[in-house]
Amino acid sequence: MSGHSKWNNIKHKKAKADAARASVFTRIAKEITIAVKEGGGDPASNSRLRDLIAKARANNVPNDNIERTIKKALGADSTDYEEITYEGYGPEGVAVIVETTTDNRNRTAGEVRHAFDKFGGNLGSSGCVSYMFDEKGVIVILKEDVDEDALMEAALEAGAADFVAEEDSDVFEIYTETDDLYPVRDALEAQGYKIESAEKDRIPQTYVTMTNEDNIRHMTLMLEMLEDNEDVINVYHNWENCEE
Repeated sequence: MSGHSKWNNIKHKKAKADAARASVFTRIAKEITIAVKEGGGDPASNSRLRDLIAKARANNVPNDNIERTIKKALGADSTDYEEITYEGYGPEGVAVIVETTTDNRNRTAGEVRHAFDKFGGNLGSSGCVSYMFDEKGVIVILKEDVDEDALMEAALEAGAADFVAEEDSDVFEIYTETDDLYPVRDALEAQGYKIESAEKDRIPQTYVTMTNEDNIRHMTLMLEMLEDNEDVINVYHNWENCEE
């Protein structure tokens, strides 16, 4: 009986991982489509496309999928997507930013609003919380077998703005201005450093700590509902004690 349960758990976890991977493919494909329509299909002359290809590869998207998406985006019958950012508040005033890519503005707006309303949040107007966040590039490198001083020197020489090495963390975090993210990443890779991730991020200026168990549960469920939506590319918030 225990063996059967264990196998079911493994299948469940694998199915969840496969679903998450498929969702990542879908989301990045939408971003690539927009980038190609805006700047063409040549990554050498389209910096946004070049960055997205790097993002896709970092998420283990096969090259065939990437090339197929670019070719499809160049076609006359490709889907038109638009990027829309929503802002609002979760329980206890947690600031939330939801970045989406959609081919149906009304559908996406309704689904995002439903997630806020269902779990005690409020969808606000554009700009209502974005001023609480700083846009930065964040490069993550595992600490294992990496000399901290050498990496910090290399990162700062490459143009990084800050270097963080917290004792209770197993990674180094390198912060850059958004335009410097990929040049710094490329410089570190050229020196042999293995990049765990390199993403543009919104860093909260202040954080909210929740203690009410119902509010914590509602906030968790709201984030899960938003992140499960395939139109949603990124969700940012300033909930300090989130266990993501």
